[in-house]
Amino acid sequence: MTGRALAALKRRMYRGGRPNAAMRLLNRLDVLLYGTGRLSPRHTAVLKVVGRRTGAVTPVPVAITGYGGAEFLVSMLGPDANWVRNVQAAGGRAALLRGGRETPILLEEVAPEHRAGILRGYVTAAPGARPHLGLTPRSPMREFHRIAPAHPVFRVHRLTL
Repeated sequence: MTGRALAALKRRMYRGGRPNAAMRLLNRLDVLLYGTGRLSPRHTAVLKVVGRRTGAVTPVPVAITGYGGAEFLVSMLGPDANWVRNVQAAGGRAALLRGGRETPILLEEVAPEHRAGILRGYVTAAPGARPHLGLTPRSPMREFHRIAPAHPVFRVHRLTL
């Protein structure tokens, strides 16, 4: 399968901004894998946020992007992704599960004019997101500025108890 065919398949698995049945199953497996931290890449985690409609805690596999000494989460599917809407409804309160440890966090949305460099780091750290953003780490910075308004970025702040 060519790179373009694989990218097209990946986009089809998230048609309409939502994962299809196969992708939901893969996401569940990623949640199990990323939560333990044993076999998962070091920049992965599980975001746990309260659902805005159900009130149930929803786990989502995420890639954590480091930039400027801080950590960030990026929505490859845009502002209508369920986890983004849930985070916004929860006032940014969530938790990250890594290596079997859960850490309470506060997610602060980054203004679009400050997202470009973070987005470039994200496509480097999360190659599976490239088909959704349509860019690679070598794309010109102006392209990252162009797509920035369409992809919410959140800075991760760890909360102390």
